[in-house]
Amino acid sequence: MAGKEDLSNIIQSLSPIEREIIPFLTLKTAGDIARQQNIDPTKVKRALEFLSNKSILTIKLIPQKTVVFGSNGFNYKKNGLPERKLLDIVSKHKKISLENAKGLAGLNDQEFSIALGMLKRKLLINLEKDTIILKASENDISKRFVEEDFLNSIPLDFSKLTPEQKFALDNLLRRRDIVKVEDFNEVSFELTDLGKNLMKNQDKIKKSSDMIEALTPEILQSGKWKGKQFRKYDLQTNVPSINGGRKHFVNQSIEYAKKIWTDLGFKEMQGPMLDSSFWIFDSLFTPQDHPAREMQDTFFIKGMSMDLPDKKIVSKVREAHEKGIVGSKGWNYSWTEKEAQKAVLRTHTTGLSARTLATLKEKDIPVKYFAIGKVFRNETVDWSHAFEFYQTEGIVVDPNANLRHLLGYLKEFYKKMGIEKIRFRPSYFAYTEPSVEIEAFHPEKKIWFELGGAGIFRPEITAPLFGKPIPVLAWGQGFDRIIMDFYKIKDLREMYANDLKDLRTKRFWIK
Repeated sequence: MAGKEDLSNIIQSLSPIEREIIPFLTLKTAGDIARQQNIDPTKVKRALEFLSNKSILTIKLIPQKTVVFGSNGFNYKKNGLPERKLLDIVSKHKKISLENAKGLAGLNDQEFSIALGMLKRKLLINLEKDTIILKASENDISKRFVEEDFLNSIPLDFSKLTPEQKFALDNLLRRRDIVKVEDFNEVSFELTDLGKNLMKNQDKIKKSSDMIEALTPEILQSGKWKGKQFRKYDLQTNVPSINGGRKHFVNQSIEYAKKIWTDLGFKEMQGPMLDSSFWIFDSLFTPQDHPAREMQDTFFIKGMSMDLPDKKIVSKVREAHEKGIVGSKGWNYSWTEKEAQKAVLRTHTTGLSARTLATLKEKDIPVKYFAIGKVFRNETVDWSHAFEFYQTEGIVVDPNANLRHLLGYLKEFYKKMGIEKIRFRPSYFAYTEPSVEIEAFHPEKKIWFELGGAGIFRPEITAPLFGKPIPVLAWGQGFDRIIMDFYKIKDLREMYANDLKDLRTKRFWIK
């Protein structure tokens, strides 16, 4: 039993919402208080939690089921069920064609079909060929359907449904999104000895209701605070956590990576996600019969073609493919503009590098560019693959650039992204020579997995686009896998599951 001094301290610490519900603690649940006193349920639950923290009561959660409206339920309650609309039309005409009835009732195909079935089942109409004939008496027409009464009674405690209500519920659950049964926890409570003592001293609670809750300029200037008591605050009381709005961690990561590149002196490249095969494949010296252009790997837009760039560039790219330039033998086949005009969802962001290189002049170099954008592949989705994902791209156009510079840029980028354990392996890519593959170690799965490719653009690319061969360091890495490594995400699919609880715990990049 709390002493007089303890009870006085507790009374002085009661918040306005606690004082508001204390007179009704003779009831048993938060729902009872909210319904009987017309108080917001959230407000009641918060007050009960505060009282629980003061050991005035103990809270118990009771699993319950309740019947609530689905997305169509509110509309049907307000404007009437489809069967009621149809019955009203038929009762006016006694006999009416299906087409006219549907139009006059203002029902769509699905609603009309359901309304017909319901009225036939209730023996209110007959169907003869394409005609609806009224069968119901005046008394039947004016009588409310059990489903209508049910909708007007929602929300309902599932455990207290009458046999008639259960019948109506079963009928409505068979239909699209009119009602649904939801699980929830009813908040019940029981007073402690302290709480029972507090209930006996409600006169003292009323007397303390004029305590000052907060200082304002008006109170200070007027002197109204003199002779008043200030409410005591318990700074250790548990309160609900507040989660402010913020960007998705993937977008935060993209912004962080962009800052890394710009801090390293790079400019950002941007371009379309739907592009021509010319920029995605041909400009990068990928032959037109290369497997990467097959439907099983790439998303093409059927029946759509794209414009090609300047004829001079197209001519040089054709020459590189058919005959070869700057010492190359080319691919020795007949290159066609029709194939190059095919519309494709970009399979990489390297097309942006090609587009940028084609705009540069001798006076512009040396220069560095980067891009972070979404790309699309016809992939089987698994823990490390998706059919759309982000890629980070970069080029360094510099007559003095070499492979050591390339590896240095990549090491610095991954280090700042929090990935220390990477390795470079010799590899082959159609548009770079030499080429390397970047891999990172997955500590959970104990494997090395590919992040992307890099290398120095072949002269067959730089000569047609820039006008002459020049060293261009180039790379393109899967950015989603970098994010996975930092956030310790084991499955790529988790990144876009958008679980709010999970999103709130994701911390931002810390460097």
